[in-house]
Amino acid sequence: MRFLPVNRNALMVELADLDDTLALLASLQRTPVHGVQELVPAAKTILVYFRASATTAAQVVNEIALRKLDARAERSDVLVEIPVHYNGEDLADVAQILGISQEEVIARHTGSEYTVAFTGFAPGFGYLSGGDPIFNVPRRSSPRTKVPAGSVALAGTFSAVYPQASPGGWQLLGVTETPMWDLSRPLPALLQPGYRVKFVDAAKLPAAADNTATKFAEAPAAPATSHALVVRATGLLTLFQDTGRHGQAGQGVSASGAMDQVALKTANRLVGNASHVAALETVGGGLQLKSRGDNVVAVTGADAPLMITTADGQRWNASRYTPISMADGDTLAIAQPVTGARCYVAVRGGFDVTPILDSCATDTLANVGPAPLKAGDVLGVHSAAGQIVGDTALPPDDLPTLDNDVVLDIEFGPRTDWFTPEAVELLCTQRWQVTPQSNRVGLRVAGDVPLTRTITAELPSEGTPLGALQVPANGQPVLFLADHPLTGGYPVIACVAPHHLDRAGQIPVGAWLRFNPIRRFSELTPAASATNT
Repeated sequence: MRFLPVNRNALMVELADLDDTLALLASLQRTPVHGVQELVPAAKTILVYFRASATTAAQVVNEIALRKLDARAERSDVLVEIPVHYNGEDLADVAQILGISQEEVIARHTGSEYTVAFTGFAPGFGYLSGGDPIFNVPRRSSPRTKVPAGSVALAGTFSAVYPQASPGGWQLLGVTETPMWDLSRPLPALLQPGYRVKFVDAAKLPAAADNTATKFAEAPAAPATSHALVVRATGLLTLFQDTGRHGQAGQGVSASGAMDQVALKTANRLVGNASHVAALETVGGGLQLKSRGDNVVAVTGADAPLMITTADGQRWNASRYTPISMADGDTLAIAQPVTGARCYVAVRGGFDVTPILDSCATDTLANVGPAPLKAGDVLGVHSAAGQIVGDTALPPDDLPTLDNDVVLDIEFGPRTDWFTPEAVELLCTQRWQVTPQSNRVGLRVAGDVPLTRTITAELPSEGTPLGALQVPANGQPVLFLADHPLTGGYPVIACVAPHHLDRAGQIPVGAWLRFNPIRRFSELTPAASATNT
């Protein structure tokens, strides 16, 4: 085993192959390590998240190093058959790469059984191992910006089905109408780790009814309660967010949640809610909410001017980080932020919104959670009987701005050694500008000189944490934010330190970044007594 640093709450275990990875995963699931919260397995690695308050990286490493790898993960009795229309854009290319006919590609792909080794990338995306040994094909040199939902694909030795339309670089063999992700099922992900999978040529089957996967939940219906906030305008994007959807990695679902967790929790505290209650996250200005009945709200996060307009047209400025009483007919308007990027609006009692997988967070990449708000939505508000409205709070004085460089502390790893020493140094000495292609999935940044690698081989997909600085082939980093995929196929040179993740979530497009290293790359070494025997 090789142990690689990630951040103060995570480390990565690298193993020789998929069999060893699954054996270690089975061991860690049977007998958990104290303090470990979640495991994200991949082709040759396991990303291990742990509670820094309960254990240390050294203790986790020492215990994992003692685990034997002679056991093998048990296969499930569940067999999932997936009909495929073999008409993919890359079918001819795959046949040419393998030196066989297209007909033989189809015959070999349908002639073997696969196992769901692990999940990631997107909800319902299962990495299928096994199959015919001939299938070992590289990813496309230029990834597609949009792969259709249901696409059946190959990359390396894995097969997979894209649950929804998304970017991707896998080789496309065909398409299936069987939904991989459906929130109406008890287990939304059709493919669970350990399940057996067999592909079937749809041309040899009777025509099947078309199926489509459930995406966003329906918008909240107009509530019967007398207390509500009516959406007059949404601005650029307004979503429900809470502290996140944790513990769903087994279905390929990341945590998502508020980009600025402290701002979310503070907004709830100001109106007397529990800190995890769902609030509204709005980016930029333009959100307008009209009060139905009397309500108490609080706005935190970005430094944006607030305006209250009464039913009879009177106006006054309201303050951030303080409870705001809204009478029936009052309208709250949030203007363009002066500093920061995202505001949070909490309402006393909390919004009447239905959780999905135990969270009200909207994951924009995975299409999990309530739909983005639209004008005319009526947002019901729960009764707040017995709750206490909080006092004022001090707003942050270091929000990111376009005028000054934003400094983010970083910790090197887990793939720092894939880059040249010059690139490692350049990451911290060069200024990087946030491009307009940035969103809740990640900040795309651009520098004058791209980062170069010493190891140019293809990286098998592996777990990617919140705050990861992943470097694609063009050498321009992407900083993964709340809606990032669980796994990725490009090396992560460093990770933003957890104490700066909220700051990263407030960085506006066009801002300039500098990365400040607080820990250099060094493999984690188990103690002499902790050896794998």
